[in-house]
Amino acid sequence: MKIQQVNAPDAHNLKTGYSQAMAVSGVSRTVYVSGQIPVRPDGTVPESFTEQAEQAWANVEAQLKAAGMGLGNIVKHTTFLAERRYRVQNSQVRRKVLGDLEPALTVIITGIFDEAWLLEIEAVAVE
Repeated sequence: MKIQQVNAPDAHNLKTGYSQAMAVSGVSRTVYVSGQIPVRPDGTVPESFTEQAEQAWANVEAQLKAAGMGLGNIVKHTTFLAERRYRVQNSQVRRKVLGDLEPALTVIITGIFDEAWLLEIEAVAVE
């Protein structure tokens, strides 16, 4: 499998820790991770946005692990934020969790299913 970051030279390219597109070839398997919510295995929800974001990412990682993959297999993820004011913290947590990985991403400001949840993250991973 080959994964290539794509950032067109004739389009905007704000270097913010993600790729504008990902070209993937030779894929043998694709995993679509449903929106992961900021709920701990014991059913509790962290209070702060940062803790919720870390938990949602931990849940994404757990689903990938169960499928025999890891964060490095993500080629696209979408984060749904309850409010625009969380965008900076969201970026900080994403960079902390993903490190040098820069998959394609979309961030959407929207209402979330449960008022206690401040975000939800879904992902597409390949191998």
